[in-house]
Formats: sequence, structure tokens, C-alpha cells
Amino acid sequence: MLENATENRPLSQKEVNMTAHNVLEIENLEKRFGDKKVLRGVDLKVPEKKVFGFVGKNGAGKTTTMKLVLGLLAPDNGNILVEGERVTYGNNKTNRYIGYLPDVPEYYAFMTPKEYLTFCGEITGMDKKEIKTRSEEMLKLVGLGDEKHRIKGFSRGMKQRLGIAQALLAKPKLLICDEPTSALDPIGRKEILDILVSAKDETTILFSTHILSDVEHICDEMALLNDGRIIMQGTIDEVKKNRRSNALLIQPEHKADAKKLADIFKLSQEKEGTLQLNDPSQISEVLRYIADNDIPFVKMEKQEATLEDIFIDAIHSN
Repeated sequence: MLENATENRPLSQKEVNMTAHNVLEIENLEKRFGDKKVLRGVDLKVPEKKVFGFVGKNGAGKTTTMKLVLGLLAPDNGNILVEGERVTYGNNKTNRYIGYLPDVPEYYAFMTPKEYLTFCGEITGMDKKEIKTRSEEMLKLVGLGDEKHRIKGFSRGMKQRLGIAQALLAKPKLLICDEPTSALDPIGRKEILDILVSAKDETTILFSTHILSDVEHICDEMALLNDGRIIMQGTIDEVKKNRRSNALLIQPEHKADAKKLADIFKLSQEKEGTLQLNDPSQISEVLRYIADNDIPFVKMEKQEATLEDIFIDAIHSN
């Protein structure tokens, strides 16, 4: 446990957060393409050894932000720091800290996975012994340790797994993944998510996606990008606590009672006559009415707001 050196006591969570090292810091980032302003002053901090969800609908500016972090685009304004060093367009020294998995990785199809990683290690200047050891470790991590076939016969999921192995080969401080699960089936998505969680032990992961269930499943923290701005950022628990209140679901035994309650209190009706109360101020009034009128009900339960609910609320309120 971390301790305060002068007072010899454990640090509070607030003090731990203050001393946390940020692998990536973005300040007031702006980018325009012609007359379209894609990024409008993005501020973002990604702490080390976390899976950080970078969330936004298609076209929100996520890929543009990542290309700026990689030094592939020149910002119109703002600063980007990777491991404390400023990212400079066209002089990508900071990329030695970064592993990158694009949404559609491309390969030399005639190579085997081992040959491909050996090639990648050589062009990045890795030692031959390290290339061999690290390639074996990474292929085992992504479930391709015994794969001898050439890449041309790989499925989309296998290519994504190989892409993660390649991106982690040189032990990056930051792994950037651009929509790694968007075109995969449920089994393939789970495999990729599990691999990313395993990789968190040795690197920080910036996980760009519009699939909110994936974020909820593996991310420690997240930021929501909308219309070129970050409109929400924090741990998953913080985001849930600070946004829409949890709903109360009530299912009266009789549909006629459900309709009566819906009409009186302007409640939304879900399937099978279930009523949803989103306004906490209504709860006592609705429950009192149910008790006073002896309305029988099948169930009454609190429903936690999902990230999808929070996402929609945040988008509509900004």
C-alpha cells in the first residue's frame, strides 16, 4: 500500500489519484478539415495501467484524435504529451512508446504469424533474442502460439488477435486500439476483450469504441466524445453515479392497473405491462397510490442505468 512519507500513513484515494502517472495527456486539442471543425478543445488524461474507454458515435472524432496522438496529423491548436514528451507532427519520436491496432489491420498475407512478428521486430530494431522470446509470449497471449498457417487464411478475429500481438511486441507504454471489436461476432468480441484485460498488466490501453457494453465490461475509466468535445469523463462508477438516476420498475398484476398508473403519473410502459419510473421524486407518490388503492403487483425492482442510457442522455443534453 502507498504511504505518506512524512506522516507514515496510507494515502487516501484522492492522494493516490493525484500522484497517479498519466501516460497520455491531451490539452485543448483542436482540428479542422476545411470548414468542418472536428475537434473543439479536447482535454483528456489517461492514467497508466488502465483500460481507458474512448467512446463516441461514428464520426465523433475518435479516429482523428488517435491520428493526432500518433503524429500522423497536425493539430490546429493544443498539446499532446505521451510519457511527458510532446507529440510533434512529422517527427514521431513519441511513437516509440506506442503500440497501435487500427480498425482494419493489414498484413503480408504470405507470412505466418511468427514470421510477421519477426519482421516487425527487425524493422523496429529489436534484438534477435528478444524478438524470438517476445514473439512467442505475445502469440501465446493472443491464442496463436501453435498457429502455423499463413495469414491469408485467417478470419477477421484471428487477424485482430495477431494485430494485438504485433502492437504489444515492443512493450509499449500505451496501446491504442481503434474499434477492435466492431466487426466481430460475440465469441470473437469476447476473445479480444479478454486479451485486452490480460494486456493491462503490462501496458495502458486506449480503447476506442462505440459499443457501450464492451466499455462497461472491461474499462476502468472512460471519456465520451461528442461534437468534438469531451462531455463526460471518469471511472465507470463515477459516470454512473453522476448521470441519470436509476429507474424503478413496477409490474402490476393486472394490465388495467398498469394503464391507470401510466395515465395518472405519465409513466412509460415497457413489455408485459411493466412501468418505469425515471424521476426519483415520483417514487413515494406512486407507491403511496399503490398502497392506498390495494393494487397487487408481480414485481418491483430497481434498475441500474446502463452506459447506453447514460450515453443517450448525455448526447441529448449537450
